[in-house]
Amino acid sequence: MEAKAKFSSPSRAVARPTRRRPKAKLSAATVHEIFRRFSAANPDPKSELEHHNPYTLLVAVVLSAQATDAGVNKATRLLFKTVDTPEKMLALGEDRLRDAIRTIGLYRNKARNVIALSERLVGEHGGEVPRDRDALERLPGVGRKTANVVMNVAFGAPTMAVDTHVLRVANRIGLASGTTPVQVEEQLLRIVPAEFAHHAHHWLILHGRYVCKARKPECPRCLIRDLCLFEPKTLPSEL
Repeated sequence: MEAKAKFSSPSRAVARPTRRRPKAKLSAATVHEIFRRFSAANPDPKSELEHHNPYTLLVAVVLSAQATDAGVNKATRLLFKTVDTPEKMLALGEDRLRDAIRTIGLYRNKARNVIALSERLVGEHGGEVPRDRDALERLPGVGRKTANVVMNVAFGAPTMAVDTHVLRVANRIGLASGTTPVQVEEQLLRIVPAEFAHHAHHWLILHGRYVCKARKPECPRCLIRDLCLFEPKTLPSEL
């Protein structure tokens, strides 16, 4: 899903960026307005990881650790056409899976984890991806962020999956003031209005990926620049 255009707005900015991050102090009304604007610009955001069902989503998220979504999609596009259940993955085997995903970073360890989690799904869950966070996190290669993504995207739970983009954006614009994913997750869960909770982490990920970038945030294109606490902001000439 290309979201670059959805989070753009006319140019207006005032200064040069620094590494300073504001302490979270946005009012509830401002937080609501931030997510209202994200929702208006992109009412139904989707994960950029290609998948066909909860199982292929789980595998894709596991493979995406320290890799780009585009890189994972390139490797799994052909794989998922024929291997879309844990049973089929076990039939494929670790060697052939490793060959299929060798363009992805850490592919050997990831192949091992995918086979191991597939065995666990077949042996303990009847081949189905569990909806429970604890059960998901007991699967090999599955951490809290992966569990949150699966629960949200596959099952519609209002979870907050905090990756590097969400961690950076939440701190930079003033939604949170945490240094770890869990701290930011807990703060966002407290302040994001319930009506926006389902899609909130998608909007923040896309905003961080395409507009509020790590090294050079594109403030002139930002649709929440008048609400964001990050100062000073980039000028059009600096982009």
